[in-house]
Amino acid sequence: MKDFKFYAPTEVVFGEKSEEQVAALVKRYGGTKVLVHFGGQSAVRSGLLDKICGLLREGGVESVSLGGVVPNPRLSKVQEGIDLCRRERVDFILAIGGGSVIDSSKAIAYGVPYEGNVWDFYLGKAQAETCLPVASVLTIPAAGSEMSEASVITNEDGMVKLGYSNNISRPKFAIMNPRRTFTLPPYQTAAGVTDIMMHTMERYFNPDCDMTLTDEIAETLMRTVKECVFAVLKNPEDYRNRAQIMWAGSLAHNDITGDRTNGDWATHQIEHELSGLFDVTHGAGLAAIWPSWARYVMGENVSRFVRFAVNVMGVPNDFTDPEGTALKGIEAMERFYHAIGMPINIHELIGREVTDEEIKEMTRKCSRDYTITQGKFKVLKPEDIEAIYRMAR
Repeated sequence: MKDFKFYAPTEVVFGEKSEEQVAALVKRYGGTKVLVHFGGQSAVRSGLLDKICGLLREGGVESVSLGGVVPNPRLSKVQEGIDLCRRERVDFILAIGGGSVIDSSKAIAYGVPYEGNVWDFYLGKAQAETCLPVASVLTIPAAGSEMSEASVITNEDGMVKLGYSNNISRPKFAIMNPRRTFTLPPYQTAAGVTDIMMHTMERYFNPDCDMTLTDEIAETLMRTVKECVFAVLKNPEDYRNRAQIMWAGSLAHNDITGDRTNGDWATHQIEHELSGLFDVTHGAGLAAIWPSWARYVMGENVSRFVRFAVNVMGVPNDFTDPEGTALKGIEAMERFYHAIGMPINIHELIGREVTDEEIKEMTRKCSRDYTITQGKFKVLKPEDIEAIYRMAR
């Protein structure tokens, strides 16, 4: 077993009445004036925004609100939030929503005490030494940002999508009520499940495959989510299965299913350029890329793909043909994606053929102007990244 670090300090409050504790939790972690950050109108229409703001007020906590976060959250909204927090002397940020809102909240938290441009952190020009405390009321299980150290932001200047990770931004608490996910559209539910599984798959396909217990946890999580999604697509108000998916989303990205620093993450990095360029749903973009990535890198460790095929996808193991078993596992994943309404290539994702110019542009951005590689399961040079885009087109 390899050496590793596991750090997951977020307090989770899970259940049907978990929101009732929001004011006490904010005060426990030092908040006196809160920025309530949210996305579109669903938080307003559902009454959740008013409920949370009312509970804060009743608990003696001041708040100001900032909505308008979109999928693939924008740097301009982050900068708007930084200005608002400074002007209102906010000392705590509460995200109501999913990964996009939580990621935007983390970026705002970094930027408030920082004298420079918050984008410096995402460019790797600076490291955040302090930030405002962040917490969340989760409504979309997918990104796992409610327990992770990661944040991904899109800069509209060039539509560049970059991530930044720093443990100081891990949320102080996460309130999770599965009933808040009942109204998620089927496509968003399926994309969320795809993202959850991919967070574990990025860790599962790594160059050091000797973590037996961790592998068993990862495989169980993936099988569970894969089974639960069909139940909630059939009955959106299936509390039991919504709850499994919600909790899995957090476990998939808090490093219990594998050490983030040793994972592959090439599929995520390749997809970031897809969603940056075409503004598509992140989970759907992952589904469009992963089968081509898998076929391209499978030869690096066929036995790993065999284990995935057998233990996660339920493929019978043909011991005389490991490559055939591995390929059947990839094909089974493609059938799963289609069964839940996800694409398996870029054409299905964006509705047209991606051009050579667009492939070259995404390759350039993914390789940071041809200066870096991606991935660890197989280290991908710029020409490898371009080949995967072409396979996935």
